[in-house]
Amino acid sequence: MADDLIGYENLMQDALRSVVRAALQEAASPRGIPGKHHFYITFRTHAPGVVIPDPLRARYPDEMTIVLEHQFWDLEVYADRFRVILKFSGQPQPITIPFKAITRFFDPSVKFGLQFEQHHVEDEARMVSGDDSVPAPREAPVAVEAPPKGDTAVVSLDAFRKK
Repeated sequence: MADDLIGYENLMQDALRSVVRAALQEAASPRGIPGKHHFYITFRTHAPGVVIPDPLRARYPDEMTIVLEHQFWDLEVYADRFRVILKFSGQPQPITIPFKAITRFFDPSVKFGLQFEQHHVEDEARMVSGDDSVPAPREAPVAVEAPPKGDTAVVSLDAFRKK
């Protein structure tokens, strides 16, 4: 495959993250989350820009999942992140999550989910050092849509790529 100087993988990741952003913007609107929709959002707790209380970071050193359903407050959605207040151990706590820190998004009311490829630190180091070797391919971002019977189906975008 020729060198991808446009960066289609990153463009695709950003496009999928815009789906999450749009869903959160809907939830942040005056009418709130419509119907029975609710969101499970899994994110990397040590990703740049993540702001969570230290006890949560200690308890969840790698990933954490939050649920936005009934009890959340002051949801603010920005171009690159969102901020929300949730209760942890009965105490309201503000948290900030950049969209690039999200690893999974799932709305069980309609069985819709997205899983994101994560940017690896070693890739950053390789680029900064000027190493232009091609790293081993990683799994592509996956759009997940479960059929109504409860089975889980994963659709890989690899099937649509030219080989």
